[in-house]
Amino acid sequence: MVSVRKSLLQFLFAGSFMKRWNDKHRSMDLVEVDKQAHKMMVAWMLYELNSRHLPEPERLALGLEIVEGGLFEYLYRLVITDIKPPVFYKIKANPAHYCQLTDWVFAQLEPRVRELGQGFWDRLRAYLAVPESDAPARRILDAAHLYASGWEYSLIKRDNPWDDELLEIESSFTGGLARFADLRGVTDLADGLFAGKKNALGHFARLLGQLRFQTRWSQTPRIPETSVLGHMFLVAAYGYFFSLAVDACPARRLNNFFSGLVHDVPELLTRDIISPVKQSVAPIGDMIKEYENKELERRIFSVLTGGGYGELADRLAYFLGIEVGSEFYESIRDEHGTALRVTPEDLASRCNLDSFDPKDGQLLKVCDSLAAFIEAYTALRNGITSDQLQQAVWRLRTRYSPVVLFGKVHVGALLADFD
Repeated sequence: MVSVRKSLLQFLFAGSFMKRWNDKHRSMDLVEVDKQAHKMMVAWMLYELNSRHLPEPERLALGLEIVEGGLFEYLYRLVITDIKPPVFYKIKANPAHYCQLTDWVFAQLEPRVRELGQGFWDRLRAYLAVPESDAPARRILDAAHLYASGWEYSLIKRDNPWDDELLEIESSFTGGLARFADLRGVTDLADGLFAGKKNALGHFARLLGQLRFQTRWSQTPRIPETSVLGHMFLVAAYGYFFSLAVDACPARRLNNFFSGLVHDVPELLTRDIISPVKQSVAPIGDMIKEYENKELERRIFSVLTGGGYGELADRLAYFLGIEVGSEFYESIRDEHGTALRVTPEDLASRCNLDSFDPKDGQLLKVCDSLAAFIEAYTALRNGITSDQLQQAVWRLRTRYSPVVLFGKVHVGALLADFD
């Protein structure tokens, strides 16, 4: 039986503390969870663009390998923390040293992730035991990693003109991405980032990276501060683990991860409007939603479609629930490809099949709220006293204390573990 525990949720959140490029001058903190979010967004793009020719079972299998591979790599990174990339690459190049390090990582991870089931644990061990591979999922993740790290490098490049490592670092990104030029989309991503060329895919990937500039709870001091970008990755990871716990079919698991990963993309256009404002008067929430949809069409959907990436625009619209009215509504696709809203009960029973392309709503809303709860709870534990944070923790405990997802995940009991 699969279960999700407090220790796992907090461990995933630890990437919000984990500084990147901390041996370079930086105008802003760069943290691991933000980079992982950007990496997995790019991996999603590359997956969509390079899997359409595959039969549906193979396409879904590739998607799950990419999602789980990204999660495995993040978990590994959380354990090894501050090992600089050049040092880690040398360890990877020595099989005996890599094996020793990885055995130690497994010992640290097992208490936290074993509750996700034997299957998940076996897949994690098999994936991490092999440091490098030419498998399609690994290649997509490697290309996405290079892009996301290269995007960070572009932020700090001008702040470190004296650094004699910069040319070597930049060539590692450009040369690395060149190895994946056979993947559709990689050349456009690289050209948009390093060559200054304007194209739809490069524009979209750069735009997504800007979500790390938007701070959550912007009116409330917190330690650590978290960005909209990192929050989206946590919601995606929580959504995937909860999907395992409720026996979601492969397509539903995949959709829940990617839907969580992009659920706040509209905040690129409106910024982080807090729930009390959205919910204060019904017409205000409706007005904000209407504005978001118009701006999404103008600045993202039409740009992608006009640039030859209409399939990405369509998929993003499905994840954001544009046709059914909200990203937090359960939805499926009928035989004509039209998105339909269904009840949670229908989704868990007759619609829990790959052929329906199902996507959760309530489950993702719970994950969104859990991520907010952990942000507030952690800040309070770190000594930040604030009425807003205390009220948020109380409100979320009260709201979710009776909630049980599909009879299998008792959200109230999970929150009760946070003393």
